[in-house]
Amino acid sequence: MENNTITISDVCKNHGQKQILDHITLTARPGRVTAFLGPNGAGKSSTLRILLGLDHAKSGTAVFGQQTYQQITDPLKRVGVAFDGIGGNPNRTVKTHLKIIAVSNGISTKRIYDVLSLVQLTSKIHAKLGTLSLGEGQRLGIAITLLGDPQFLIFDEPTNGLDPQGIKWFRTFIRIQADCGKTVLLSSHYLSEIEAVADDVIIIKKGKIVLAGELHEIMPNLKSLEDVFFSLTEGESQYEIN
Repeated sequence: MENNTITISDVCKNHGQKQILDHITLTARPGRVTAFLGPNGAGKSSTLRILLGLDHAKSGTAVFGQQTYQQITDPLKRVGVAFDGIGGNPNRTVKTHLKIIAVSNGISTKRIYDVLSLVQLTSKIHAKLGTLSLGEGQRLGIAITLLGDPQFLIFDEPTNGLDPQGIKWFRTFIRIQADCGKTVLLSSHYLSEIEAVADDVIIIKKGKIVLAGELHEIMPNLKSLEDVFFSLTEGESQYEIN
């Protein structure tokens, strides 16, 4: 049986003499939405960059199933990532941008129309990248993650720039992806939105995991995920890692 779990094990990262990540261990399982939360500078981006092969750990491993990102032969068909913007020449059209990505990754160009429909951006197919609003850029970034119909979906601040209707759409979209068996890992500052979609929650503070567990298990005495988050990141933790 194929292993479709993201596993980060005992990852450490230093910047000079400063330890950025301190023995980070976490998992994201298929069929579930795993939220990765933490204040600015806590180590979220560093962890994701190591997972995606954009940075190197001092020690530990980060794998998709049993492979590092660098070992995956057709990465866009295995891992979809919305991270650090969409890139691309601002004078290039949406269709051309997606076509370049598809062709370079051995993906049928017919898939372009499917993903634009999924993110409700079909009307912008001939628009130039530079004319897209922030929210439209976010939707295009999500479309790119879906091009290869990958098992693993990684999102960094996916609702940034989306209007209330867009946020509602994203909730439904991400739930459908998980219910189809995808492995979803997302990082966000919008705690109320995370609470609406997450199955599992991992909180990092100063390079250490301070909480990991199922959403319904970590909120027994607090009213919201926001209460849990601030309790852990602004004061002494009253929780233990499951």
